[in-house]
Amino acid sequence: MDLTDDAGPRFGPNLTGGRLILVGTPIGNLGDASPRMREAIETADVIAAEDTRRFLSLAQRLNLTHTKRVISVFDHNEGHRAPELVDIIAAGETVVLLSDAGMPAVSDPGYRVVKACAEAGLPITSTPGPSAVLMALAVSGLPSDRFSFEGFLPRKSGQRKTLLTELKAEKRTMVFFESPHRIADAMDDFAEIIGVDRPMAISRELTKTYEETLRGTVGSLRDQAAEGLRGELTLVLAGATEVETAPEDHLGEVSALVDSGSRAKDAAGQVAKKFGLSKRDIYEAWLHRD
Repeated sequence: MDLTDDAGPRFGPNLTGGRLILVGTPIGNLGDASPRMREAIETADVIAAEDTRRFLSLAQRLNLTHTKRVISVFDHNEGHRAPELVDIIAAGETVVLLSDAGMPAVSDPGYRVVKACAEAGLPITSTPGPSAVLMALAVSGLPSDRFSFEGFLPRKSGQRKTLLTELKAEKRTMVFFESPHRIADAMDDFAEIIGVDRPMAISRELTKTYEETLRGTVGSLRDQAAEGLRGELTLVLAGATEVETAPEDHLGEVSALVDSGSRAKDAAGQVAKKFGLSKRDIYEAWLHRD
């Protein structure tokens, strides 16, 4: 990357009209608050926060002065707030959008506001900030040249298994979020669908005092998860390798789809298409399974 002396755009008065600024906030360590984050907050006309109380607490701890207008934008009201924010920006005001921690619009509110502003042709920029996704990927020790972010795992086991079945053949490294309350059950599903030998890492409490990254396989990390893991968890799973497989190797995927409500023949067809196998062979193997 070429670094020059250009300090880049600042966030003082916008003489050409309003804009939306996505602001990344610390995910645990206040030392990660950047000068650009501070400046954006202090010069904005409107703060759109996922949780107004958390924002006010953050501003107080960082000794930030800020606009008198602070409004809430969270999952359940973002659709209604988006047109309002578009009107505010179109009228010439600068709106800072931030979530409780990390980058807005990445498993946090923000996407619908960004989409509405983009469709309205309004200026959109961002102050990059801490990201649990990229940090966990970087410290995992797993390939990081190509990866996918899959967000929070589904809460219900059947839905988790369906998702993992879809991702089993994914060759890119995958990153997930999970709750400490569900990690043990989730790891059981990883072991059943993905297999116990796939390399994996689990990072917890990133940037905080008790930050820790566990590295091993699905099986070894499942055993540790069974004992309990605390804190915010980010899971990094190695991608699949090129191997030849038989119909019998995919009966777990078929069963997961059937358990989620699919007809057996339809499930066999989905799995066959995904792995380039015969639908008939997979269906016959499922019918004659032990």
